[in-house]
Amino acid sequence: MGCVVPKRHARRAVTRTLLKRQVRSAFERHAASLPGGLWLVRLRHPFAPAEFISARSVALAAAARSELDGLLLQART
Repeated sequence: MGCVVPKRHARRAVTRTLLKRQVRSAFERHAASLPGGLWLVRLRHPFAPAEFISARSVALAAAARSELDGLLLQART
């Protein structure tokens, strides 16, 4: 499993680290239900800075967790 969080989408290292931890955590939660293989998660669009003011906010972690869970549920099939 690999994850890519580009600096242009998450300017602060704190935010990039938070997102990478959320990706690893999501894969741990869903590992039993995912098909085997190599997985790569890439942040394609930035999160809205106006909505998530803090670099490491609880709201950002919750939004990332929710989106990752939804994506991994879709990937099971």
